[in-house]
Amino acid sequence: MGAGGNTADCKGVTVGHCLVIGVGVGTGLACAKRFAVGGYRVSMLARNSKRLSELATAVEGGTAYPADIADLDTYRETLRHIVTEEGEPDVVVYNAALATFADYTALDTEVFERNFRVNTTGLLVTAQELAPAMAARGTGALVVTGNTGATRGIPSFVGFSPTKASQRILAECLARELGPQGVHVAYVVIDALIDMPFARRRFGDKPDEVFAKPEELAEEIFHTAHQPRSARSFLVELRPFGETW
Repeated sequence: MGAGGNTADCKGVTVGHCLVIGVGVGTGLACAKRFAVGGYRVSMLARNSKRLSELATAVEGGTAYPADIADLDTYRETLRHIVTEEGEPDVVVYNAALATFADYTALDTEVFERNFRVNTTGLLVTAQELAPAMAARGTGALVVTGNTGATRGIPSFVGFSPTKASQRILAECLARELGPQGVHVAYVVIDALIDMPFARRRFGDKPDEVFAKPEELAEEIFHTAHQPRSARSFLVELRPFGETW
């Protein structure tokens, strides 16, 4: 059973096609693994070709498709190539993100606009290419991952928060249009330090309870993608119990 219904783990039985966009060692890889365990064949997209190929070996049936979302024309071509090779996806997880942390006086405007291309315009291109087929079928899910930068502005986040806030509003626009056509669009705000090697190196003095486990985030993203039609969420917030908010 594809997105929009209840599906248990069914390893070895293909239930659909999942495309995870923005695959790194954290949430993206965890999502790819979770959907593979759930019976999906998984397409994985990220900018770094070598690292993506290595990560794909950790996902049963995972296929790597390198692309730089900032190059929108090439990204669009890659999405079409994925559809040609793997078929239309039943679930899309948009986990791609670029962030720049700087004072507003020092932020390069070209970097600012690049971040918008990846975080917001890339999501629009994804919807343009993949959502019409979902709407025609009357089923499918597009789950976008964000963070608290999408809901509040912090001075040092000037190169990130505006791009995530616009991403969230774009996702809401898509949800309101596509929801009545059967396509579930959800925005997952991850309010946490995600438990990845670089986070542990930088914030190693913090207690374990402030770190969100990628596999547990992925579990909730998988659940969100399979919410029944009568009880669907748009805005989902995930944070560790030790997070102050």
